[in-house]
Amino acid sequence: MTDVYMPHPEFQLRLPNGGPVARGWALAERGARGSTKFVVAAGSPVRAKPVPSFTARKPPSYETRLRLIDQGVIRKSDRWPGCLETASDIECTSPSAAAEIVSGCSLNGWGVWKSVSDGRSLIDYLGQPSAAPNRPWLVRGSNVTGLDVVQRLWLPEALVTLAASRLRPGVRQGTSKDELRILVQEDYESTATYSQKQQLVEDLHAFLSRMKPGDTVCTISGGRLYVGEITGEVEQIESEDRRSNLRRPVDWQLTGYAYDELPEELQQKLSIQHDVVDLTSVQAHIDGLGLTDQELAEEAEAIEQDPSVEIPALTARRELELPEPTNELAEELLAHDTGWLREVRNLLWDERQMVLYGPPGTGKTYLALKLAEFLGGGPEQVKLVQFHPSYAYEDFFEGFRPQEDPQTREVAFRLTAGPLRELADLASREGNRHIPHFLIIDEINRANLAKVFGELYFLLEYRNKSVRLTYSGDDFALPPNLFVIGTMNTADRSIALVDAAMRRRFAFVELSPRTEPTRGLLRRWLVKEGRGAEPADLLDALNARIDDPDFRIGPSYLMKKGVYREGGLERTWRTKILPLMEEHHYGEGVDIEKRYGLAALRESLG
Repeated sequence: MTDVYMPHPEFQLRLPNGGPVARGWALAERGARGSTKFVVAAGSPVRAKPVPSFTARKPPSYETRLRLIDQGVIRKSDRWPGCLETASDIECTSPSAAAEIVSGCSLNGWGVWKSVSDGRSLIDYLGQPSAAPNRPWLVRGSNVTGLDVVQRLWLPEALVTLAASRLRPGVRQGTSKDELRILVQEDYESTATYSQKQQLVEDLHAFLSRMKPGDTVCTISGGRLYVGEITGEVEQIESEDRRSNLRRPVDWQLTGYAYDELPEELQQKLSIQHDVVDLTSVQAHIDGLGLTDQELAEEAEAIEQDPSVEIPALTARRELELPEPTNELAEELLAHDTGWLREVRNLLWDERQMVLYGPPGTGKTYLALKLAEFLGGGPEQVKLVQFHPSYAYEDFFEGFRPQEDPQTREVAFRLTAGPLRELADLASREGNRHIPHFLIIDEINRANLAKVFGELYFLLEYRNKSVRLTYSGDDFALPPNLFVIGTMNTADRSIALVDAAMRRRFAFVELSPRTEPTRGLLRRWLVKEGRGAEPADLLDALNARIDDPDFRIGPSYLMKKGVYREGGLERTWRTKILPLMEEHHYGEGVDIEKRYGLAALRESLG
């Protein structure tokens, strides 16, 4: 028998549903590719029937299990009815392979094999803290100094590598970031920029010290995502052209997943342009790749996951939905037709960004707020901001602002999140990702949009991508459940500032007194309030005299209770509506009172 890890513990793994316990131990001897070998002891129980997903998810372990059964090394058990049993010790290529052969499902052997003496997991005996959860990582290998090392090396040789062409030999696993910073500064002194060195330190620290056996590793090649499990420690070698001199052994799944068919949140993280990326925030999506809901449920049952706890991979799949507008909503908004609201909802679902535009008083902001509250499930999911000429990126997204320290009373500039960053962070929290969140931008055309949105311009069109932020340096993507509704006053000359790039990123819905639902809105409101139709007749007569449709007057000016107190209509007409007409005809010499005054309009109505 080969030597085992000191202090020589024996490990055990209990089969599901309170089943019998398999036993085994780790070997000091490593496999040809550097993975840690593990022995399943003779007389250990083996689950008789693997889960249906086992064939596709872990084909090497599945094939090994079948071969061992054919050879009689795993046979029917007389001791445990309904189970199989190992007839002799079985040496496996990794702890996970051993756990999978025994359990018949995908398992992380580094965590599930527990010490018989004290219940500690196998990873503890390799000097790794068991409290550190297993993480998924992206490591790029499709363009390492012009080569696709994924197809050339990683998949055929069961490896993942990191190019560290100038890093001195003898760098240890677990090297601290401070030590790496010194080594990189010395070894790459004149061959890399400051920012390149900073990023290299981050990549090396992740690969050398944060990754551990049992972690998931992902990579992209040829338009497909490949997924595997790290099975051993780091090795530093002299590689061809020094393209892959840092290596870890990996048990790769045989087939990849089409990149274009991956969940949007996963695509966003995979678009981050670093050599090593922590994918923990999308781990549930990775765990569910290639499996149906039924297969995920069967896997959870096989590892005895608490049935009261929702399976993360299934939670991640929960569909984001925008509820269908109801007749009750149409009545509240006094819309002429529920179908029109449904069309707006569908347009928002398809585009995720929308602008409601029209003349003043057409209820754009009110409709945006009410619609967002209905679709998002309440006002908690809705945030409103108003743009103005001095509004900037730092106000909208993030920037440095003076803040006073409550203890020292000293004022310093600190990075502060704006409304979009705050709402995006809220929408992307665990448990919120299937809930729609809405940002309402009132008077969207009154700011310098290119200045306000900055690099976010790109994300409005390419929602499955990430960008590096200007101030924080974070990699950021707009959550799929974040919707944007802007309002735009067409009587405002600043509408010309909305360029073609912005128009391409938003769907535009007109609210105009000449079309429904705005055209008949005042009449429907008057009926609801039990009032006469004269205000609606006067408004129609007024708009009939305005040639430019962008300057026609919306009904909201006349949908206020103050209008219907004594003298209220005359007062509203004189102080609200006629000044708009004076502005419209400024310098033209038009007699506003004679053309648009109440007396003139009432006379025209007979």
